[in-house]
Amino acid sequence: MANEDLILDKLTEIANKLDEQNLLQKTVLNFNEACKYLDVSPSHLYKLTSTKHIPHFCPQGKKLYFKREELDNWLQRNRKSAADEIDQMAADYVIRNKRKK
Repeated sequence: MANEDLILDKLTEIANKLDEQNLLQKTVLNFNEACKYLDVSPSHLYKLTSTKHIPHFCPQGKKLYFKREELDNWLQRNRKSAADEIDQMAADYVIRNKRKK
């Protein structure tokens, strides 16, 4: 019995990995796939679409679709610089804008 459970768990894990791989190959995702891809709840994704905070398509007025590339760009907006990047930008600014006395 324990062996069967272990096999079932492994098969479920393999099926989940295959689903993830399929998501990465698709260019257009439906609503449920977008929820999985973004790792957000359906209610949160509905809120983002209704407030027009995330790019999406609604070709026939009911079903929502998303371009994976646009979702990637949306995820990567508002990048926060690391402390060492900020220090380097500050040093570059000081060097470029030295006061002439």
